[in-house]
Amino acid sequence: MVLLLLVPMALFQHYQAKQLEDQAMIEPSRSLRFTFLGFGFLFLYIPIMSLVVYSFNESQLVTVWTQFSLKWYAALLHDDELINTAWLSIRIAVFAACASAVIGTWAGYVLTRMGRFRGFTLYAGMINAPLVMPEVIQGISLLLLFVEMAKVFGWPAGRGLFTIWIGHVMLCISYVAIIVESRVRELNPSIEEAALDLGATPLRVFFSITLPLIPQALVAGWLLSFTLSIDDLVLSACSCRDRDRRPCRSSCFRACGSA
Repeated sequence: MVLLLLVPMALFQHYQAKQLEDQAMIEPSRSLRFTFLGFGFLFLYIPIMSLVVYSFNESQLVTVWTQFSLKWYAALLHDDELINTAWLSIRIAVFAACASAVIGTWAGYVLTRMGRFRGFTLYAGMINAPLVMPEVIQGISLLLLFVEMAKVFGWPAGRGLFTIWIGHVMLCISYVAIIVESRVRELNPSIEEAALDLGATPLRVFFSITLPLIPQALVAGWLLSFTLSIDDLVLSACSCRDRDRRPCRSSCFRACGSA
């Protein structure tokens, strides 16, 4: 009888020890994780920090350090054209990020919670297309679209800030939708189903339950859209006229400064 009791206990202890050993082998140590995380952050931020440091360099060459100086910041304060260009780019980026966050949130929620409705494949393909298509193709397509619409409908009469905003929103919606979709998939659908069973409308469930559970995804989507918009050059160049290329100039200055 004693053997009958000891053998299962020994087997259980062996199985538990093996599970702990396998888990220790699969999960990396805390120090290793922080090491790789540190290398990742250094890889991302060392180039940015080097640009900040060399902005105080008196030399015109970014590869040669002469002495500490603030003359380039003084020159920037007197460059009204560049300052106006920067503010215009920031304004377009804010408007594009807000619109992309609203539309992209709905798009990601539909991809996750509405099931495979008729036309789902086409809908998902249209959402994911800007992620894989080169920006040059998207910019030329928008340019041809605006030109033909102006011929047929008389709108847009002139390509400017509004057409640039449309191009940026088209690009950023896909990124927001993917972020929101991945976050909504992690939510427990039983919470939303319980609210529906209690009589709440789908719209009420979305605003009262789903949105409060995904604020991180909304903030991440907005920040990513803002970054993409303020850094975009190709869509801006294709969506405006030759005499209204102020939003492109800040990107050109950044490209020349980082070369």
